[in-house]
Amino acid sequence: MSCLKLSAMKPGASGIISALHTEEDLFHRLAGMGFRVGKLVTVVRRGKFSGPMHIRIGTTDIMLRRLDAQKIDIHPSI
Repeated sequence: MSCLKLSAMKPGASGIISALHTEEDLFHRLAGMGFRVGKLVTVVRRGKFSGPMHIRIGTTDIMLRRLDAQKIDIHPSI
């Protein structure tokens, strides 16, 4: 199964994080919020136009800029 970017996922879609392609500062910030390879993420909703995405990791809800979401590769789950 191929990877896709977190920013391309639709609301209700889930997947496993396969890679973070970020600079070191953003990598540490995302890791602190729970974005780690192997973690299950779910897209709750997407902001209009280029607005932020509402992401759920476990029981934690996070608002993430779409620009940052483009740097996260996901293996979609069924």
